[in-house]
Amino acid sequence: MAIRDDEIIRIDAPPMKRGERVYIPELAKGMVVTMRHFFTSFGQGRTSRTIQYPEERREQKSVEDGGQLAQNFRGVHRLNRDEEGRVKCVACMMCPTICPANCIHIVAAESPWDDREKYPAKFEIDELRCIFCGMCEEACPVDAIELTTEYDVIGLTRQEMVFDKEKLLSIYDVTIDKKPM
Repeated sequence: MAIRDDEIIRIDAPPMKRGERVYIPELAKGMVVTMRHFFTSFGQGRTSRTIQYPEERREQKSVEDGGQLAQNFRGVHRLNRDEEGRVKCVACMMCPTICPANCIHIVAAESPWDDREKYPAKFEIDELRCIFCGMCEEACPVDAIELTTEYDVIGLTRQEMVFDKEKLLSIYDVTIDKKPM
């Protein structure tokens, strides 16, 4: 299907001003901005966003220094536990169904407890494949999966970054005292 000439909208660039055509004043304006950022970035300047990461964390810095995490920050996943310490997930398969990255894998089994039909015999999340969109958290009817504020996840191999049920529950144990966002 060809595009007709009357369907094409031509947009011309606005004409340059005399100072822009000379080029030198615009170059000088750009250098002023660059130098201002350069000199204010030393120390705790007002445009400095640099932190000394292993020693200094985002949560420790003040809001003025760009330290606090955003209210909608989504970090590493965790599986929540119920009041009796069991995995809260009922293996409804909502999270792997809605996941756009297809990084959640669940194998359901018959539950040994009377209060539910199924539970996840195997629950894995590939954190390297995940896009941290939060859709799994929104889709879960029992609030079993949650994204925490933890952001420093380390793995030396790809397999270390595939979190199984035990690792996700251990993240819950570590982050239970932290408030979810």
